Amino acid sequence: MINSKELFQYTQNLTLLFVEDHQELRENTTEILRNFFKSVESAENGEVALSLYKSNNDIKPYDIILTDIQMPIMNGVKLTEEIYKINPDQLVIVLSAHDESKYLLPLINLGIEQFLKKPVDYQDLLRILLNASKKLSLNTDASHNSKEIYLNADSIFNQETKILLSQNENMYLTKYEILFLELLTSNLGKVYSNEDIVEYFHKVSEHIDPQNIRKLVSKLRKKLPQECLESIYGVGYRIVPFYN
Repeated sequence: MINSKELFQYTQNLTLLFVEDHQELRENTTEILRNFFKSVESAENGEVALSLYKSNNDIKPYDIILTDIQMPIMNGVKLTEEIYKINPDQLVIVLSAHDESKYLLPLINLGIEQFLKKPVDYQDLLRILLNASKKLSLNTDASHNSKEIYLNADSIFNQETKILLSQNENMYLTKYEILFLELLTSNLGKVYSNEDIVEYFHKVSEHIDPQNIRKLVSKLRKKLPQECLESIYGVGYRIVPFYN
């Protein structure tokens, strides 16, 4: 059971846009979410949601986008694509029915935060929103305070010094391991494909063969906390966000 006070602690200053074509679900869910968030707006399809997003003149119109996939006029996949063109760092959570698996890979490749299966279990929804809100808080603190990325309570990667500390012990990293960690920690939770990794290495004037990425992952895992570096079959790799 989600602790409502803890959830409110992280969400009370955040804004959310909920996009869902089913009127009863949209209205009921919006009413629940308004108990926790500073502001909750809703839209009945992707076109309306995108219009709201563009009409808001703030740098970041909404902290969190919660959207269905199957909707008339503009679906959730197209909406997500258009939002990421405006703000690549937008946090997006997707609702998906069991028969919509064909949409999941494109959305993972886009970098969405989380999936939630329909019909909606509100405890699952609140748990996902709590984790997402903690991530936003963590990223804000990190951007304001330091370049230290906590991989768990005892492991820290410093993006500035390129040092990985585990229980206050300096873990030796190869040049390629450092570059790989730099990429994965540049946007915690985002999934990076083999193509993304090769492109990043190319940008910093290094070359990595896609066939050697799995070997790099295997070696780096031995130096990181257990289950910190996640492989998503057929999609790519990500650092699982750690929340204190």
